Formats: sequence, C-alpha cells, structure tokens
Amino acid sequence: MDDDAIFAHKRLAIIDVELSKEPLPYLDRYLLTFNGEIYNYLELREELIREHGAQFATNGDGEVVVAGFHYWGEAVLDRLRGMFAFVIWDREQRRAFGARDPFGIKPMHYLQTDDGLFLASEKKALLPFADGEVDPEQLSHLLTFQYVPEPSTLHHGIKRIGAGECLTWAPDEQMVMRRYFRPVFHPIPVSDNAKIFHDIQDALRESVRLHMRSDVPVGAFLSSGIDSTSVVALAREFNPDILTFTVGFDVAGYSEIDIAQESARALGVTTIPTKINAYDMMEALPRIVWHLDDPVADPSLVPLYYVAKTAAEHVTVVLSGEGADEFFGGYLIYREPLSLAMLTRLPDPMRRGLKAVSRAIPNGIRGKSFLERGTTPLEERFSGNARIFSADDEIRRVLKRNAGGARYTDITKPYYAEACADGLDDVTKMQYVDMSTWLRGDILVKADRMSMAHSLELRVPFLDRDVWAVASKLPQALKVPAGSRTTKWAMRQAMAQVVPPSIVNRPKLGFPVPTRVWLANEMYEWARDILHNSGAGDLINLSYVEELLRDHKAGRADNSRKIWTILVFCVWHAIFVTKTLDPGIGRNESALLTKPPTAAHSVEQTLA
Repeated sequence: MDDDAIFAHKRLAIIDVELSKEPLPYLDRYLLTFNGEIYNYLELREELIREHGAQFATNGDGEVVVAGFHYWGEAVLDRLRGMFAFVIWDREQRRAFGARDPFGIKPMHYLQTDDGLFLASEKKALLPFADGEVDPEQLSHLLTFQYVPEPSTLHHGIKRIGAGECLTWAPDEQMVMRRYFRPVFHPIPVSDNAKIFHDIQDALRESVRLHMRSDVPVGAFLSSGIDSTSVVALAREFNPDILTFTVGFDVAGYSEIDIAQESARALGVTTIPTKINAYDMMEALPRIVWHLDDPVADPSLVPLYYVAKTAAEHVTVVLSGEGADEFFGGYLIYREPLSLAMLTRLPDPMRRGLKAVSRAIPNGIRGKSFLERGTTPLEERFSGNARIFSADDEIRRVLKRNAGGARYTDITKPYYAEACADGLDDVTKMQYVDMSTWLRGDILVKADRMSMAHSLELRVPFLDRDVWAVASKLPQALKVPAGSRTTKWAMRQAMAQVVPPSIVNRPKLGFPVPTRVWLANEMYEWARDILHNSGAGDLINLSYVEELLRDHKAGRADNSRKIWTILVFCVWHAIFVTKTLDPGIGRNESALLTKPPTAAHSVEQTLA
C-alpha cells in the first residue's frame, strides 16, 4: 500500500513457494504484483548479477521481472520468455508500469474513473467500480465470434490490455498504452526442408524444457492430435514419469480417450481419463461462466473444466498444446484459398458475373456455396475460426437493442490491413487474423480460466518467442501444401520421429462436445428453462431463440452452436446483470436457475 497505490494479490505458488510472496517489494523503491511465469528467469537472474551486481532476496521469477525493470527499463519486456501480466509501482517516480505477454496468455483488465486507474486479472474485481451496463455492440460481436474481441468486454467502461501491450500511469494522468510486440510473419523461401524440421523440433524441445521449470508437480493434457502428443513426447524426455490427462464422452464419435490412451502407451506414460455426460455439463455451466468473467460460447470449455479438475487432484502445473494451429497453419479452413484459387485469380469483371450467378442459384444446390465463397474477398468471407450468427439480418432478429451497426469486419479489418502491409499470402493472412482474434479471445481465455478455476497453472510451450521465430518464417507450402489435405505439414514432419506414427497425420478432435445431440434430448428442457428465467429478454428476442431450439429438437436444422451461444449469454446475464443466479462458487450446492434431471454424478477417472 502507498499513498497513491493499493495492491492486492492472491498467489498460486509455483516457483520459490516460501519466499516469493506478493505484492513483492524491491530495493525499497518498487512494488510488484505479477500473474504468470518467466521461464528464462534463471538465465536473466545470472545476467543481472553478472552485469549489474543485482541483489536478490528471493529465488523466484517475480523478483527478476522487477529487477530487470530497474536495470533495463521497459526493454526488460524484450527479454522475458513466458506468460505474464504484471504491474510495478515506482515509489520514487510515483508512476506505474505494467505489461501483458506478447501472445495474450495471461489477462489484464482495466477501468479508469475519476478515482484513478483500476487493474485486475479478473474483471469481476472491477465491477463494483463500473456502471454495470451491457454494451450492445459487444453483444453483437459475441453472437458472431462466440466471444467478445479484445480490447472490449461486455461491460461499458471495462477494457482489456491487449496482447503485447504495456502501460504507464501516474496520479492525475491518463493511462498511456503502447504495443511493444506484434507477431509479424515473414515467410522466406526454403531450400533445405530437413534443416527447417530440425529447427522446429529443437525450438519446441527447448521450450518444453523451460516450461517444465517448477517447484511443484508438472503434468500435461493429452488429446488425440499431434499438438498435445508432441508436447508430451518431448516432456517425457525430461520427466519419464509425467502424468497426462484426457477427457471424453459416452457418445459415439466424440471421445478422444481411446486414442489418447493409445498414444500414452506408445510413449510409455500414464494417462488419467475423465468422462462426462450431459448432466455434468448442465451442472457446471454456471460456475464456468462465473470464472470466465465474459461469456465465451465454446462448448469445449466444459470438458476442459473437468479435465483441469481431475489434473488438479494430481499436479499443480499442466502443459498443453494451444497455439500450434495458429503458428504452423493447422486449421482445415486454411486450405480454402487453395481450393478457391481458380475463382479468386479470375479478373474482377468475371468474378462479379459469377457472384451474380451464385445469387440466382437456389439454396441447397451444389456449387452455390463454392461460387459464393470464391467470388467473395477473403476479408469478407473469413472472420476467424468461429462464425456463429453469420447474417446481419439474423443478428438483428436476435438482438432487441440497437448494436450501432456493428459488423464483424469492424474487428478484423485492422488486422487484414496489417497483414496486407506485411505482404502476406492469403493463408498466412488467415493465420494472422486468428492469432489476433480467435487465439486471444477463445483459445487462451478458456485455457487460462478453466485451469485457474481449479488452482491449476496451464502452460503453453508452443506460444514461445523462440518457437515463434521459427514458425513465422515458414512459407505457405510448408504449412498447407497444394494437392494435400494435410495441415501443419512442416510441424508434422518435424515431430515424425518423436510422436507415434499413427498420430503424425491424424486431425485432432480438440475436445469435441456432443451439444448437438444433447440439446435435442437431455438438455432440451434445461435450455428452455434458462431462456425463460434468465432475465435477458430486454436484450435478446428469446421467442426467436426458442424457435431455433424447437427446430433443432425436431431435426429441421442443426442450431446447436447458435443456441449454446445464447444460453451462455443468458447464464452470464443472470449471474452478472440481474444477479438472479448463484453460480455456487465455494458451495456444495448451487442455487441454479433450473435443476437438470436427477442423475448420478458421472465424472469418472481411472488410471490407464
């Protein structure tokens, strides 16, 4: 505490458990509060001692951050290899400096009022100081993307520090932000594929080694694909006894457990599976939404929540495979520019003519979608990996309040402009847009919140500066080769000698969730009750959503993603706006809007 600054911190102790308590003082001048891990802190510590004679009272990474700031100033950010959100208060300069890691792994929210600047890892800590109004423009974006894009939140006035941004603030001044890091792709021709494969494997191996630094037990998530399998395969080189964790369902085609167990046997590691069903999903959703702060309507949050819960019973840190798809070109949609090349390369007048033809073709006729996509510029047809309500008129049917003409292109346009300025091909433009939106808004949010909900630290070795240095140079042909349906080709080749052969070219399922099946059956009445009791009727046309739900149950359309997006928002609204839903945090029983049908709790775990 200081005349101009108040710090509060609740710590999950990973490094230097006994000494590195926060807020952490340094040289009687600085005060630090820090969320995350710096994986190269030992090397930085040695450098600070050797070059500056720095003294340390702890053995932790937090003190290295603040000492680095003292001796190197803001340039310390260029040396940190890890995930972080931190604030340093300088008592002499009466000034605060803070930053968020380059890829947006750890969160930081802020609110500026007449009383000063408020910063927090969790948005709910700022709600008592905010006006509490829902921003209809951001609600519109939620319906499109299934998350609220940075830097906004659903609450007016509360924003997020962007990935790779830092801030300075002093009393009676406005906060100043700048972007200290932008992930720039710069593909270069490759004459020696073998060297590229070697560089990828070496960079990832070293990243995994550093990410395993911990004073508490480290495990790993293991799914059916190459990303997590690569991480586990490399991690076992440093700890042959590493525990792994996977999750699945008792619905055919939706479980990764069998494949993960096969991989675990091939690698010689133990995997602990968790099975969940529809009743588990209904029970956990309010708690999940509470931990999220802002709604993220990705159904895979639920299995992630449960597998994190299981992991936390055995370890305090887990490694995971997030970021590989964005870095190395792993999504199937990245093949679209190749499949549409015959149309996109046509002269403009011909494309305009074919566009008119596509409009005249009735819906459902083969070839209509191909013509539509091939005659639509990339900037208009690709908004990222999720596009829930894709038509503007449908969003207007859902929303009751004017969203101010908000469109998804408002979010993606600046990133396309940067990608075009960098001279990127269409595949790499898509990667850049996903890194700037989907990765930050969905993938990393669910990973961080669902693990921290169980006091489990999730680490992502792919999202590392040195791994990025290799991935950013790959040309399109080494990510999505022409004439093949393979994605992440170079990464797969790099890991072919490390992971089991059956996994090298297997597309990952990514914790798929059978919401399509459950919303038409076990979850149907539960979903109707949420719509009726959420109190969100002043913002959402709930009768239209009920129509979507009835059509889904009758099999007239697969509306599961649209319905789930609305349900997640309704639960969020009941918790944070009307406050009519108790999410059950810290209680054995949750006062829910609606109780799911009675069923035995089904989360199972067994040693394989």
